[in-house]
Amino acid sequence: MSPPAAELRGVAQRFGRNVVLRGLDLSLEPGALVGLVGANGAGKTTLFAILAGLLQPDAGERWLFGAPADEVAQDVRARLAYVAHATQLYPGLSGRENLELYADLRRACGLTSRDARETLTELGLPEDAQVRPVGSYSRGMAQRVALARALAGRPELLLLDEPFTALDARGRAQLAEVLKAERARGAAILLSSHDFDALVQICDRVVLLERGSLVRGAALGADGDRAAFRRQAAAVWQDVSVDA
Repeated sequence: MSPPAAELRGVAQRFGRNVVLRGLDLSLEPGALVGLVGANGAGKTTLFAILAGLLQPDAGERWLFGAPADEVAQDVRARLAYVAHATQLYPGLSGRENLELYADLRRACGLTSRDARETLTELGLPEDAQVRPVGSYSRGMAQRVALARALAGRPELLLLDEPFTALDARGRAQLAEVLKAERARGAAILLSSHDFDALVQICDRVVLLERGSLVRGAALGADGDRAAFRRQAAAVWQDVSVDA
C-alpha cells in the first residue's frame, strides 16, 4: 500500500501574536480528492504554503511521499504542483510560451512535461488565445494557463487554492473533469473553494478549517451516494457561511 502523498502531524503556525494553525493533522492519500473549506482568514492559504514547502511550520511535522520533509528537496518538489491565488505568469509571453518555458526548466532537471498545446486545450483555452501574450488575457484565461502549468508535470500531489476563480461555467465543468481524471490517475488533490456545488460534485471528502484546526468533515461513503454526501457536506458548509 502506498504511503500518503502528504501528511501534517501536529502542525502549528503563528505570525507574531496571531496563531494561524493549531496542532493540525491532515493526511492526503493517493487517488483522493479532498475539499478544504473555511471562512476568510481561517488559515487555508497558510496550510497550502506549508504543504507546498514554501513555509516552514513553527511546530509539528510535514511528511511528503512517505518521508519526513523538514526541507523540501528539488526531487520531492518536482512531484507536486501548487496553484496559488496569483497566477505568477510572464505577461509578455503567450500562454503556450509560458508552458514551454516551464517544460524547458523541467527538461534541464531531467524531467518531462506534457505537450503545452494539448494541456491548454484540455483546460479550455482556445488555440488563437494560446499564442497571444498573457498580458492581454482575462483573469479566467490566465487561470487556465496557471492550472495547465500545474498539470503539465503530471504531479503526484496537486494543491489548488481556489482553482475555480474567474472561470466561466464551461471552464468550471472542464476543470472538474480534469480533476476527476487526475484522481483516477492516482494523484492526491487538495483544493479550496467557496463553490459548494463544485466541491460536492467532485470531492471524496470535505474538511472544515476553523480557528486553525480541522474541526469537522464529510466523506463520500463506500456506496458512492452523492445525495447523502451532499447532505453531510451542507452541514459543514453552513458553518462556513455563518463564520463568513
